[in-house]
Amino acid sequence: MSIIESPCILVCAIDMKTGYCFGCGRTREEIGAWTIMSPDNRRSIMNDLAARLETVERRPRRETRRTRMAREKEQEA
Repeated sequence: MSIIESPCILVCAIDMKTGYCFGCGRTREEIGAWTIMSPDNRRSIMNDLAARLETVERRPRRETRRTRMAREKEQEA
């Protein structure tokens, strides 16, 4: 069994205006089908996520687990 790459940052809330998750930028449908998508399809979606996140109405207010772990890793170096 292989690990499936995911953009999830554990901020799971959908912007009602755009339909994108505030944390990762995926739609509900993409999140639900993520594990059955082909790797190429997932990569294609992941290439669009940064642009999608620019369109959401607000940003998450709390520090995410992924952000915290990256910050702590940088501090250790």
